[in-house]
Amino acid sequence: MDGFEEVDIRKEIVKQYFNSWIEKDINISERYFSQDIKYMECYGPEYNGKEQVIRWFNDWQKENNVLQWNVKQFFNQNSVVIVEWFFEYEAGIHKHSFDGVSIIEFDENNEIIMVKEFQSKSERYFPYNGTSAP
Repeated sequence: MDGFEEVDIRKEIVKQYFNSWIEKDINISERYFSQDIKYMECYGPEYNGKEQVIRWFNDWQKENNVLQWNVKQFFNQNSVVIVEWFFEYEAGIHKHSFDGVSIIEFDENNEIIMVKEFQSKSERYFPYNGTSAP
């Protein structure tokens, strides 16, 4: 398998994983996780092992709905991909959204062995465009 083919495979895995949250289908993404995956969410929780990641996915889906998880940019370096994305979800009657970046590491079988998420507010403001700073 050449390097370009490997990048395409990883990009497709990431897109399918993001889509599994929208579809509420852990089976789509479960097959891409290694047994020993480490998953660090952007606001602090960490899950160790496939069993914990699946439990978190199922628990989260009980009270929330992912509306969008769109890839903005995708970078690949050896076994690591960096994905910039936009995430929107419903929690009860409230909608929330934010931008984010995931650092995702793959093993030689293209299974995900580590995910680190980082988030940023989607709303932007310009404090030096004639308005007072917040």
